[in-house]
Amino acid sequence: MAEPFIRLEAVGKTYPTKDGPVQACSDVSLEVRESEFVAILGPSGCGKTTILKMVAGLVPHTAGRITVGGRAVDRPQTDVGIVFQEPVLLDWRDVLANVMLQIEIRGLDRAAHEPAARELLRATGLSGFEKKKPYELSGGMRQRVSICRALVHDPPLLLMDEPFGALDALTREQISMDIQRVWMEKRKTALHITHSIPEAVLLADRVVVMSARPGQIVGILEIDLPRPRRLDRLPPLFADYTNRIRDIFKARGVLAMD
Repeated sequence: MAEPFIRLEAVGKTYPTKDGPVQACSDVSLEVRESEFVAILGPSGCGKTTILKMVAGLVPHTAGRITVGGRAVDRPQTDVGIVFQEPVLLDWRDVLANVMLQIEIRGLDRAAHEPAARELLRATGLSGFEKKKPYELSGGMRQRVSICRALVHDPPLLLMDEPFGALDALTREQISMDIQRVWMEKRKTALHITHSIPEAVLLADRVVVMSARPGQIVGILEIDLPRPRRLDRLPPLFADYTNRIRDIFKARGVLAMD
């Protein structure tokens, strides 16, 4: 068996606060295979975003061990693409320039990477908007720009922190389809944080279910659905997976039984 691309071994995180330590998550052990799409699903405050930030090296873990690509994570990772909850675009730069900011910051060759940027914009439905400023775009379009920016340097790992959280339901569905299409083309290892059960089942190869804080893994479901998955042609098994996840949350008191 190949070495997992991401490995968390008994990982925990405790934040110091003026009122005393707060344990965000504890004893989290997880292996993610190369090119696998894994969704981490849980209630607000369960530490799922903390897990993503620890994998990225943006937040140090206080217990356990994390490796990415066989190397211990003890500092911010550079060979990664991150999509945050907000697009975080520069208002004075147009769409293409915002995507290419990743290339400029890394000191990479612009001419060599601009075709990839334009192709990503095409794949996410943004062809023809290259010269538009962020304020001329809808919320969903701005988030698509941030996805392109995260992928333009061709990182092996894509981390997404509830990127659809601020979007309306129809836009969420469309961007979910965009993410699936791009992932199927690029086959990046993907870690996706969400609190939406249908979204997790729609996108992921496996869904990791977290308890309330301090977050622990209380279930992992293999999602055996054919790709590409279409919202208008979901098989009955899709509802079975979502119900199984809801049952886990109900058993933990996260969802009310009535």
